Amino acid sequence: MAPVDMVNGAPPPLPGKKRRIGVMTSGGDAPGMNGVVRAVVRMSIAKGCEAYGIYEGYEGLVQGGDLIKQMYWEDVRGYLQEGGTLIGTARCKAFTQRPGRLRAAKNMILNGIDALIICGGDGSLTGADIFRAEWQGLLKELVDTKELAAEQTEPFKHLNIVGLVGSIDNDMSSTDATIGCYSSLGRICEAVDYIDATAFSHQRAFVIEVMGRHCGWLALMAGVSTGADFVFLPEMPPSHDWEKQMCDIISKHRKLGKRKTIVIVAEGAHDRFLNKISPTKVKDLLSNDLKLDTRITTLGHVQRGGNACAYDRMLSTLQGVEAVEAVLDATPETPTPVIAIIENKIVRKPLIEAVKLTHEVAEAIEAKDFDRAMGLRDAEFAEYHSAYMTTTATDQPKLMLPKEKHLRIAIIHVGAPAGGMNSATRAAVAYCLSRGHTPIAIHNGFPGLCRHHDDKPLGSVRMVKWLDVEGWISKGGSEIGTNRGLPSEDMKKTAECFELYKLDGLFVIGGFEAFTAVSELRKARKDYPAFKIPIALLPATISNNVPGTEYSIGSDTCLNALVNYCDAIKQSASATRRRVFVVETQGGRSGYVATIAGLSIGAMAVYTPEEGIDIKMLARDIEHLRESFAKDKGQNRAGKLILCNEHASKTYTTEIIANMIREESKGRFESRFAVPGHVQQGGTPSPMDRVRAVRLAVKCMQHIEDFAGQSKDEIAADDMSAAVIGIKGASVVFGEMERLEREETDWKDRRPKNEFWIGLKSMVDTLSGRPKPTDCCSGCGRPSL
Repeated sequence: MAPVDMVNGAPPPLPGKKRRIGVMTSGGDAPGMNGVVRAVVRMSIAKGCEAYGIYEGYEGLVQGGDLIKQMYWEDVRGYLQEGGTLIGTARCKAFTQRPGRLRAAKNMILNGIDALIICGGDGSLTGADIFRAEWQGLLKELVDTKELAAEQTEPFKHLNIVGLVGSIDNDMSSTDATIGCYSSLGRICEAVDYIDATAFSHQRAFVIEVMGRHCGWLALMAGVSTGADFVFLPEMPPSHDWEKQMCDIISKHRKLGKRKTIVIVAEGAHDRFLNKISPTKVKDLLSNDLKLDTRITTLGHVQRGGNACAYDRMLSTLQGVEAVEAVLDATPETPTPVIAIIENKIVRKPLIEAVKLTHEVAEAIEAKDFDRAMGLRDAEFAEYHSAYMTTTATDQPKLMLPKEKHLRIAIIHVGAPAGGMNSATRAAVAYCLSRGHTPIAIHNGFPGLCRHHDDKPLGSVRMVKWLDVEGWISKGGSEIGTNRGLPSEDMKKTAECFELYKLDGLFVIGGFEAFTAVSELRKARKDYPAFKIPIALLPATISNNVPGTEYSIGSDTCLNALVNYCDAIKQSASATRRRVFVVETQGGRSGYVATIAGLSIGAMAVYTPEEGIDIKMLARDIEHLRESFAKDKGQNRAGKLILCNEHASKTYTTEIIANMIREESKGRFESRFAVPGHVQQGGTPSPMDRVRAVRLAVKCMQHIEDFAGQSKDEIAADDMSAAVIGIKGASVVFGEMERLEREETDWKDRRPKNEFWIGLKSMVDTLSGRPKPTDCCSGCGRPSL
């Protein structure tokens, strides 16, 4: 810590571009806020800066004293696993007035803090931008009133502020996700899944109220990921005769044989005249008009509680790191940024613009301009709303295509099971039925097609009805069965089956085996005209190793399962204080799972196939463990984890590494190994895997639909007729198979040639304090998520 200037009572500024960075959490708490604090503190120290925790939000800034403390590396140990915010948050009326901000500015100067990173909602971030705009005026007033001397304020003429959005409502414009929103959605989905079982058992209806005054993101995503019959959103109220519309849809579902009814209501829901739609009103309609046994469940603050999910831990860490980078990059002319995420890319956006757009949503709702309210939300929100409306009810005459455009579309799962496969299948079937297409499920992959398509009484090729798949949205695994077998095992028979069942399109869901299968079908078109149909691949694998995308369905479910497993392991390691666990992760020959899980749990080291393992690396890590435990003076949460991909090394297996650490520890600490195995494939799919499965499946169906009316030769001549849908950077894109096979695929190691997450590996090391080899080149650019 810099010495205090005894004359002026404040530390001098740090030399060069180094900063004293204050970090605070403000507004309502959100899971993941602690991940921000940890990332900011450790990244600041790694960059040669000093980090200060400002406790109790703006109240701490105004009060000063012990509420502003320098934070050190070990102070944030174990923060990732904790819910809420460990440095506290509080409403501060004083900061909304200039005298309060004047006191806050004085406390900043007295502590030598020249940069603030604030994680909070739009109100907190608006206050931060006002603070920065007034900064020089506040300093002048402090000098004029002799609160501070001019020489004290002179080094602090410029204040850097960076915002991060912590909000379970996901109500900030200009970002797809806010820190905490997916954890909150997980609580809602878990509750609805439990309620769903009761509703099915008793044939009941449940009305679920979720948070969201001006933002219906939680309600919409809960509706998509639980297969709710109806949702009420502030941005897009139902039609003027919503009572009849809702009752008609639910009646149709009941007549089709559905035993349960789920209606999701955002707390800010209203009709088109801004009359509140309460859960009680919805319950009365279902009870009185439809005679359904109906219950209300208001989830309340349980939606805020609990530990952060894997995504929020990762998001808070990456955004916290980016916030420090933004502070160090800033000049006096740089507008205050807010750190956002668009699709899969961490970006900086102008804070004041994001806040302005957020306020405009509420203003548009108040003015009953609901089209504008939807337009002000991000494109992803509108797409999810469209996907929900398309797949929630199949009897929608307005969506029906003319008969000449109706297609027979086969759906097949290939490879290992992954969370979200069933969600994607359900969405594809519902979309097909609403458009007039015939959905056909191929059970047990390509071997099932070839060997059992004509079995009696029931073959492996089956037309699907809506009720068959209606309950699949929350089911893990694969309800139609999946298989690693490829069409090349019997290409002739595969083609004969395609012709026999008159398939006009193929929707493939799976991992690298699915990618290989689509490649084989594309190449075989010259010999088998039956394959000259549009083929769309939706990547679904826990390994996230499919070329053409940075995100595969199932990978988030895997990360959640692995993070929960590691939390329990770390608790055991911490209880004994001096224990290291080496945990083996799945992921094939891709280190994605190990790296992102390592980022999310604060692993000391991560071993991946891309980097490999050598004796020097192990020696460095063992020496680091010795030094780390030698410095440990009774702190809590002192256990450590190392994650090792199953194929990181042929020689140094997980067990051997654990044994080497134990041997070299000389009794100073202990070492164990753990293999979670197929636990990593998860049980119930995560909300992210469910909602993205729905959105991407609908897009795949639309892509196949675009080829309706074309001849087989026209289809085969179009490179996009065999394509992979993926999220790349800030976009959802379709990639043509021929190019992906040729340019982006490492066939030997079954992974993309350029793995987007590689740069994150060094971030895991930086935030864990793991030493780097002296001859290491650390030139990785700032990565996307």
